[in-house]
Formats: sequence, C-alpha cells, structure tokens
Amino acid sequence: MQGKFDRGPVEFKSHIVQQEGEVMAIATQDVISVPPTQSIISAVATMTECGFRRLPVTDAGTKKLRGIVTSGDVINFMGGGDKYKLVKVRHNGNLSAAVNEPVRTIMTAHPEALPHDARIVDALELIVKKKIGGLPIVDDDGILAGIVTERDVLRMLAAEHSPLFVEDVMSSTLRVTAPDSPIATVTQDMTKFRFRRLPVVSDDVLFGIITATDIMRYLGTREVFARLTTGNIAEVMALPVRTLMAGDLFTTTPETPVNEAAREMLNRNIGALPVIENARLIGLVTEFDLVRAFSEE
Repeated sequence: MQGKFDRGPVEFKSHIVQQEGEVMAIATQDVISVPPTQSIISAVATMTECGFRRLPVTDAGTKKLRGIVTSGDVINFMGGGDKYKLVKVRHNGNLSAAVNEPVRTIMTAHPEALPHDARIVDALELIVKKKIGGLPIVDDDGILAGIVTERDVLRMLAAEHSPLFVEDVMSSTLRVTAPDSPIATVTQDMTKFRFRRLPVVSDDVLFGIITATDIMRYLGTREVFARLTTGNIAEVMALPVRTLMAGDLFTTTPETPVNEAAREMLNRNIGALPVIENARLIGLVTEFDLVRAFSEE
C-alpha cells in the first residue's frame, strides 16, 4: 500500500545515533516461541491469547531460530493461498485434522532476522524496504535473543516532531470488501495483495475494518469449530466477514498531524486508522505508513 506522495528513496534520520546493539534497547527480549513440532492450533491459540501477530519458531532445546509464523501465514492456511493445500489436499478439507499438523508446515522458514548487535537504523531499513512488521533478533549462534516490531520503532519515532499530516502519508488507493463477502474471499485478497487489513464498505459507507488478526482469532479461539457441522473448512469460510469484525471503529481525518495519529494507534493498540472526510472513506493510514514517514524526514 503506497503513501499519497512518492518521496523517492528512503533516507533515515541522521540524528539516530548508530551504535552497535542499540536495537536491543527497544526490542522485546523475553520472547515467547514455539517448537517446530507444536501443532498449528496450539501456536495460533498462543498468538491469540497473547495478542501477537507473529510468533518465532525455535528448536525446543537450543532455542535456535527456525522460522516465524505470522497472522498472514495463518490466513494463507485458512484459504488465502498455497498453504491452504495442507487443508484441501492433504486432509480433503477437514479443518479439524489439518490444524493438528506441526506448525513448521505453515511457518515462514529462514525469516529475515537481525543480529543482536544491530543498530536501530538496520531495523528501520529492513522494515521499510522489505515491508516486514517484525524482526527476530539472534545472537552469534543463531539463538533467539529478542524481537523488534514496527510498533516498537513507531513508539520511538513518534516522540520526534513531524510537520506532516495524515493526508501526506496515507494510502489513498484502497482495496475494500463488503460486509457480506465470504471470509474465504477476504483471506484470498489479503494473501494475494499482501494486505493485513481491509476496510469494509457498504453503500459507500464505512462499515468497519477486518484484519488478519480478526480472522486468525476466529481459529485461535476455536470459534470456527463451534460453527462446523460437516467438518469441511469451506462451510465456515463461506460465512460473511461481518461475523468476525471487532465492535469498535476508530478513525482519523486527513488534516490530523502524524504525531497525533501515531499516539492514537499506540494508545489504542491498533495498526491502522481509516481516514474520513465529509463522512466518506478517503484513505487508510497504517503503522507502516507512519514508520516510513518518520524515517524519511
């Protein structure tokens, strides 16, 4: 999702002191991880209970990083992309059987990672250039030492004053969905276009926003199994997406300063704000948009 204006190549803040190991100062160091043999449903339940969008996968004994499972991997598995073959082909559509496969079958192996002596600017560069929401940090032996996310970086950068407004950085060309769109269609769109969220619009009115986390929670809370009668995943993925949407909807305006938008996201623990003007949806500003904007100044 591109911002409204193209500012050319990324130029990172010159005032960030580039010291080795500084990324650990903003990273989470007490990291929860799961072994590759843990079941998909157990890993997704952990992500749901802890409010994580990503979960490192490490060897049980050594804690060496083997992969990472994200909310994107989960919706891919549930019907969004190639990982859905695990359900459709290997288990003939039987979701209850497929979720007991080991998490290594859907994780992203050999993920982008940072060394423990990395600088904050190194994290910024990977997050912005690779469009990655979180990066595991490993020591010299490849053992998981921490994880840094775009929210950690945003928390640091948001303290800096910026002259920019939401309209300068928001995504104004949006892909949306309708309240009655099947969940399967939404997972396919998210996977194909690499979106973490889609505005839900009905008759040109913003109905809400659906996120990859909302869909992952559908599986992690086991609500999906309560709705199963035939056992086939197609049955529950045909339900309208409005059944999974969170109740609260927070929005912003194009003239809102980006610092204020960043504080709103951090305080409410949300990853995006729909942008409203004259009661119409005109854009979406995300954590990624803000991190990129702050880093480009």
